[in-house]
Amino acid sequence: MSITRQDVEKIAALANLALTEEEIQTFTVQLSSIVSYVEKMNELDTTDVEPMSHSTLSGDTSYTRREDDPKPSLGADLALSNAPDSGDGHFKVPKVIG
Repeated sequence: MSITRQDVEKIAALANLALTEEEIQTFTVQLSSIVSYVEKMNELDTTDVEPMSHSTLSGDTSYTRREDDPKPSLGADLALSNAPDSGDGHFKVPKVIG
């Protein structure tokens, strides 16, 4: 499956991005390359490969675990202190849906 210019334009519209002509051409080539690579990986025979839940071959996942110690939260005042617009203890953001 090759990515077309129309695909890139549709993705840009869905992401609410305004792309230049040069960006559309660049992203068309780059996304096509990514999809081709994934398609190539799909050709691999993985029937004898056991599924993995972690990326270690030995199964040692001790480095990924840590104690789940509760810590004090940031707090609304500190969290909102650098917000460009806030009010009533909330972030104010522009309306983006209808």
